[in-house]
Amino acid sequence: MGIQLGSCENKAKGIRERERMSCVLQQQYPQVGSRDCSVSLPHSSCFNVSSSPSNLTFGSRLHQRSLTLPHKSNASPFRTTRILAAYSAPPPESPAKALRRILELPGVHQGPACFDGLSAKLVERAGFQYCFTSGFSISAARLGLPDTGFLSYGEMVDQGQQITQAVSIPVIGDGDNGYGNAMNVKRTVKGYIRAGFAGILLEDQVSPKACGHTQGRKVVSREEAVMRIKAAVDARKESGSDIVIVARSDSRQAVSLEEALWRSRAFADAGADVLFIDALASKEEMKAFCGVYPLVPKMANMLEGGGKTPILSPLELEEVGYKLVAYPLSLIGVSIQAMQDALAAIRGGRIPPPGSMPSFEEVKEVLGFNSYYEEEKRYYSNSSQLSSEILASSVYNLQGTSKNAEPKDQSPQDPIVEVITPEVYNNYGADGSKDSFSGIWSRKLRIKITGRDGFEKLDVSIPAGFLDGITNIVPALGGVNIKELLNEAADEMGGKQLLDFNDTMGDRIQVFLE
Repeated sequence: MGIQLGSCENKAKGIRERERMSCVLQQQYPQVGSRDCSVSLPHSSCFNVSSSPSNLTFGSRLHQRSLTLPHKSNASPFRTTRILAAYSAPPPESPAKALRRILELPGVHQGPACFDGLSAKLVERAGFQYCFTSGFSISAARLGLPDTGFLSYGEMVDQGQQITQAVSIPVIGDGDNGYGNAMNVKRTVKGYIRAGFAGILLEDQVSPKACGHTQGRKVVSREEAVMRIKAAVDARKESGSDIVIVARSDSRQAVSLEEALWRSRAFADAGADVLFIDALASKEEMKAFCGVYPLVPKMANMLEGGGKTPILSPLELEEVGYKLVAYPLSLIGVSIQAMQDALAAIRGGRIPPPGSMPSFEEVKEVLGFNSYYEEEKRYYSNSSQLSSEILASSVYNLQGTSKNAEPKDQSPQDPIVEVITPEVYNNYGADGSKDSFSGIWSRKLRIKITGRDGFEKLDVSIPAGFLDGITNIVPALGGVNIKELLNEAADEMGGKQLLDFNDTMGDRIQVFLE
């Protein structure tokens, strides 16, 4: 016996039957509907009923999961033992939702400021729940210029996308002043959403803007400042996003504390999620700020190295009333110092001491080399493995034999090495009588190959005129005009580097004229 329910003409009947079947299932199989299993019967679903023990199925446009239930002797006439239940897999948490979850947690939350994918990765590896991007640091690292308005919207979005793709923690992006009027602010917010940011920080400075703790800052009018936040909220709604909007005011130093407090209230009324006044000058001013709309999260900026705001511990900041705290210069500052120290050591004929830098193995681990190699194994094929073995064993490895060495049987798979004698050289002009290029036979080429793992694969010297044999040793040199390079370098002193590149396998190939 079979019954089909769910058609349009039997809609009312189908609804009643669904309700009845739900009750039957709950009575006969209490585990259905428990925390371990649930069966939903949406109006868009349909089900078939049959006297067969395993033909009761529930289906919809959602995913389906099969459940086998124990049979009871006093079960319903349908004698159903297998249910295909509809369910919807939960979507992954968006960066904005992850950040909002952090804002709901008790306590104050630290967020170091990063400036590229590597620094963001280090923040995540250190265990922080989120991070900021710093326009100050990005301007320094990307352009080598001060944070005085040189960075463009496009450069910040590009840098931000590299950062968000490098980590799984939420990132709050420095949106500066929105790069223009309210319409530019909307474009900036939508661009930051597409780049993967969880939040965006927008300020009320004029263009060109400047670092909040430097001189010469100016802010736009109250009306324009509030309109920027309203435009950001509208852009968020239009994008269907939930990006967190952090509204920053620089009016404390540009105008007064009272003006900064007024703007913070207005920003919250316009829809900002987090409030931030930069360059507050005392703990008392920080308390006054946190007294504005106490339920709206506040952000503090602990500018390391001598800013205008006093440096407080996380516990002190929590007592004052802050929820988020940024550390904008720690990573870029120690990076500058470490690079200066390393350069001073190299300049003095040394290398940086072991304690001042990680080992090569540690560097590879941080950058993900080991994870890459493990994942790469999943995609190995017999042909690619054979090619790698051939290249490793026969192309990049040369074995020399002495005159007294025992002869070795050669299998068909062993590479054939042609020995060039002086007589062969003469046939090609080695006596200097054929052409101007013949003089190069008195020179040698040094070929050095370093694998992508940092280990040396080959370091060999051969006669410079042995052009045909070079490509047998290193196929990647097949498309290089070695003869032209030798002609140009014929009068050069020994040690000149002719080539330095990476082949398709990631190995570094260097050719020197000795």
